[in-house]
Order: sequence, then C-alpha cells, then structure tokens
Amino acid sequence: MNRDYPLEKVRNFGIIAHVDAGKTTTSERVLFYTGSQHKIGEVHEGETTTDWMEQERERGITITAAAITCFWTRSSEPDKKDTSKKYRFNVIDTPGHIDFTAEVKRSLRVLDGAVVVFDGVAGVEPQSETNWRYADEALVPRICFINKLDRTGASFENSYKSILDRLSKKAVRAHLPMGTEGDFVGVIDLLSMKAFTFSGSMGEIVEEGEVPAQYVEEATTLRAEFIERIVEHDEAQMNAYFEGNEPTLEELKVTLRKAIIANEIFPVYAGSALKNKGVQLVLDAVVDYLPSPLDLPSVKGTNPKTGEEIERKPSDEEPFTALAFKLQTDPFVGALTFFRVYAGTVSAGSYIYNANTGTKERVGRIVRLQADKREEVEKVFTGEIASFVGLKDTKTSHTLCDEANPILLEEIKFPEPVVSLRIEPKTKADQEKMGMALRKLSDEDPTFKITTDEETGETIMAGMGELHLEILVDRMKREFNVEANVGKPQVAYRETIMGAADVDNKYIKQTGGKGQYGHVKIKVKHLEPLDPEAKVLKNVTREDHFEFINNIKGGVIPSEYFNPIEKGIREAMNRGVLAGFQMVDVSVDLYDGSFHDVDSSEIAFKIAASQAFQEAAQKAKPVILEPIMNVEVVIPEQFMGDITGNLSGKRGAIESMEDRGMNKAVHAKVPLSEMFGYTTTLRSMTEGRGSMTMEFDHYEVVPSNVAADIIASRK
Repeated sequence: MNRDYPLEKVRNFGIIAHVDAGKTTTSERVLFYTGSQHKIGEVHEGETTTDWMEQERERGITITAAAITCFWTRSSEPDKKDTSKKYRFNVIDTPGHIDFTAEVKRSLRVLDGAVVVFDGVAGVEPQSETNWRYADEALVPRICFINKLDRTGASFENSYKSILDRLSKKAVRAHLPMGTEGDFVGVIDLLSMKAFTFSGSMGEIVEEGEVPAQYVEEATTLRAEFIERIVEHDEAQMNAYFEGNEPTLEELKVTLRKAIIANEIFPVYAGSALKNKGVQLVLDAVVDYLPSPLDLPSVKGTNPKTGEEIERKPSDEEPFTALAFKLQTDPFVGALTFFRVYAGTVSAGSYIYNANTGTKERVGRIVRLQADKREEVEKVFTGEIASFVGLKDTKTSHTLCDEANPILLEEIKFPEPVVSLRIEPKTKADQEKMGMALRKLSDEDPTFKITTDEETGETIMAGMGELHLEILVDRMKREFNVEANVGKPQVAYRETIMGAADVDNKYIKQTGGKGQYGHVKIKVKHLEPLDPEAKVLKNVTREDHFEFINNIKGGVIPSEYFNPIEKGIREAMNRGVLAGFQMVDVSVDLYDGSFHDVDSSEIAFKIAASQAFQEAAQKAKPVILEPIMNVEVVIPEQFMGDITGNLSGKRGAIESMEDRGMNKAVHAKVPLSEMFGYTTTLRSMTEGRGSMTMEFDHYEVVPSNVAADIIASRK
C-alpha cells in the first residue's frame, strides 16, 4: 500500500487560543469548508463535532484535544474536484481553559504549526500568553487570526497592538478588515491587494474584488510595511526593493514562508468565524506558509542502549519512529493511543517496540479520527497522526519505534498539579470500579495524579484546578458508573528548607539474634536551580526538585546500601516535616557513615537515612510553600475599586490595569488558597458582569501567621 498524497502536501497544525476566543467555532468552519461535514455545528447549540464529550457540549468549552483529518484545496483554485490540488490537514482543536493546559502542551509537541485565535474585543488574554509560551518552547511556527470582528467593541487595531505588546514584536498585519462590529463585511489581503467578501448561506463562496476607494490609502501604507518586513529576510530582494523594484507576488510568498517557518514573522489575519468571514483565507495561509513535515529539521533522540544521539529524517524509508502523545478511553473501540509518526511507516498486524519500557506490542487496528468518527487504515506513513487501538503498556510521552533500530525521543514535560481533593467510593461495588476509573483517567491525563494518604488510607486526587477535578469526578460517574463522596478542594502546598544542616545518625537495634545497624552522616541545603553551563557530576542524581550527592570514599558504606539510603531520604521528603506536605528543592550530601559486617542491612540504612533527613530538615529552617496564581479579572469600570480592594484583602498583589473594550482588566498575583469559590463572589459583586481567569504562576513561601494556621489544621 502506497502513500495516497505526497508528504509536502501534509499540514499538521493545531488551533489554539484563550477560552472563549472562538476556537471551536473556527474548527467547525474548517470542517465545513473542507467538506468533512455538511452542517455546521455551533458551540451555543451544543452540536459541535470536535467537542464531542457530553461535558463539553453542556459547558460549551473544549476539554480534550480532538484530532481531525480533512482535505483542502486553495479557495482561488477553480477546479475543487482536482485531487492533485488537495492538501491533507491533520487538525487538532485544543482546549483553551487553563485547567486543561496539558492538552495544549502535548498537542504542540507533535504539531508542525499552529493557528492562534484571538477575540477581536479582548485581544491577548492570559491563556493566549501561556499557549504562546508553550509554542515558543516547542518552536512551532504560527499564524494569528483575530476573530469575532463582528462583535460590539471589536477592534482589529487594538487586538493587533496587544499581540505586539504582550506576545511578539515579530507579528505583522497580513489583512486589513473592511468595516467593524455590525459593519464588518470582509477583508483586504495586503500582499495581493485584493478585497475578499463571502457570500452563500455559509460564506462558502469567496468573492475577490478590487480594494474599495476608502481603504486604498491605508492598505497601501500597511502593504509597504508588510513587504519591508518580508524582504528583510532575503538580501537580494531587499536590495531590489529599496532600488524601486518590487519582487513578484510569488517571490514574496516564498520568502514569507521561509520567515514564518523560522519563527521570524507571525502574520495576522482577520475575520469572524461565526459570521463565516475569513476562515478560508486562513486555510489558504496554512497551505502557503505553515510547514509540511519535510520543512522541519530531522527529529533527534538517543539510543536507549548506548545513550548516543541519533536523528531520523522525515522519510518513509527511515526506521519507524513515533511519539504517543495522548491516551483516550473511547466508548466504542476501547483504549486509543494517539501517535505522531516522525519517520518510517507502521502497518496493522505488525509489532512495535516501546523504547521507554523495553517491551514489544502487537498493533491490532489503526484508526484515523474525524473527531468522534473513525476510519480504519491499514498503514500509516511519515508525518501522519493516527491512533492505535488497544495498546496495553504505552503511556503518554512514550516513544514507539522499530526494535532493530531503537530510539528514545525527549519526553513531554507537564506542569505539577496545584489542587487536590479526597475521594471515597460510596459502596463496596464502587470501590473496585473507582480504582480502575482513576487509573484510566490518570493514564489519559498526565496532570492528574492519584496518591493514597498513608495515615488515613484515603485516596487523594490532584489536578490543575477546581474545574479540572470537577470534570474528572463527573467523567467517573458517567463513563465508569462510579458513585463517590468528594471532599472540598485543597491547596497542594509544598515544604522546603531555607537553611542548611549537618546530621550524624545511627540506627542500632539489638534483639538477641542478628541486630540492625545503619550509620549515615548527611548535609542538607536548599537546592538552587541548575546552571545550564554546569557539568553534572558522576556521583550526583538530580531531578527537578531533589539532588542526591554520594560522597562516600574508601568503602566506609558498601555500595549495595546507596539505593536504600536514597530511598529512605525520598520517603522522608514525601512525608514532610512541618505539616505533612511533600518537600521540594532539597540537596542531600551523603559524606560519611559506617557499617557492621553482620548486623547491617538495607532496611537499617533506609531507616537511618530517613531519620537523619527528618532531623536535618527540622534544623534547616523548614518553610511551607503555596501556589501563587496569575489572575485576570475583567469588569465594568464602576466596580474597579471594590474588586481591587477585594483582591488586596486576599493577600493579592495588583500588577497592572488596562482597558479591555468597554471594560477594565485587572492583573494580579494571588495565593490559590484565597481563590476558591471566587467566581461566585465576583458575580455577586459585579451584578453578574465580571469574569475571571487564573493560572498557576509559581510557588512562594507562606507568611508565618498563615503557616501556623496550616500546621494547626493538619494536627
């Protein structure tokens, strides 16, 4: 079976935005205009294709990233039936809500480009900034789409300025809207200097015309600015342009494409997805400017056996290399593992090797998704996104490859959860079902963690926010029929030390027969972030929040006790020393000790190390850390004083205020513990007209009076 279209005609891209910027509405237009569906689903009617979970339709928000395959022929092509002119799109519509940030992060890792959607009234919002930062980390080329220009208070210019101010100076206008709010009729493409309007019942007919006289002067000025920005990236074109010879449209497009793929230009388009204006031109821009898998550098990884770096070119001839980026329990087919193929091909019925676990799995079926519809395929090629059905051992971020040519790709890093709650099954029958449901849900979502309280035996769920946990509990009920009692959301506090200490601890137990003997000397101190230039020492094991330095010389402690010592310290860190919260950012140096030929054992050294660590941490100025949230509140001006006063009363630091259409936007950093239930407070203080968003920013030391209350509440 051969590839049915060339690799240069594949575009893997995501649609990302702040919650409510119109992302899913834009995705629905993409599906409609590409002919994947014959009716447009609307978010406000609860009929969208990409939001296919019940909770998504009820709440009007996107929770899981939906992967869709569809085909697009440029809107200017007269013959839409000519298959040689078609491009294959693998589109992922990602959630905008901060609680589902993992979906955006993992999707950007496997995509080649992104369309970033902005609300024409609000411009750049907090989640737009987070998503942009994730896209920067993943080096994903982007095109911007300022949506909702038909809304009252919409302003293309203000939204464009907010992109320049808050995201990137590399953004540049590619469109000029004609009219605004209720008078928004279409857009002017600055490169071709043509005006586009949209007719037909769903805006499917794109009409090209001359630029209306009243826009000619402004469009000419903006076009010159756009062209200058393009020719900066090609010396020959720049010299020609400044000598008065403008490059041809095709030459400009080639240079612009290179600059966009290199993340040197982010073109800004205009439209209204709901009013069916402008989306097709954005799809044309995806074809013209976003990269195909061939435009990107080879993927790099390491050989899991030798650790040496290897690279794989985007070619069907290379050994099979893919990254599993998402797990999903599907009501119809069971467990789905979404994967992106970076090199080689894979066929149904073959065997694949998991480089993370070192195990082999047989590929039963492979499906390609159109949101919740499935198309079974025999073979998947380089550059494609599809999903395996029924893999047992594969988790998010695992590398799947050819056993004879193993490669390990870099894992996707996810943020740590900041909110937790206790959950218990209502009946004995629910208990077994709950264990299975929690395991499946945590496999699907890497930011959802489950732990057991050792003292009470209770199950604790931790996630990115109240909404995140609420939806997970709701999914347990609907998808797994688990009835459970749920506690109040709790803040995921942490503990650390601000000072240093040196402790000598012996654990000796004589009981007549063989005794127990373990003796360690350790130094502890606060762990500073790793200097990128620092060379990692051979005797140091270091993760993000813990460093273990083994300075034992001359065999004073035999090497078989090193692992139990490290394990004892880790267990003590998990228990904390002040209020039972996990300790982070600690460096432990094991520098001396002794052993007994007969009485020493692994358990004795583990206990000695655990006791030593607890004593050292108590001496080294332990403190409690709390998550601080980046909060944005949007309110009518008359409520400004009340709201800023209220936030300050919550130990919040007001950072800035700005106009947002007819409203004011207040930015503040506020401890998470003060923000539970804030949405309800905000509504009652602003007659239901205020809205807020918040996301995790950083951990900070809790003030001593608050710390005393937290410790007292844990006793």
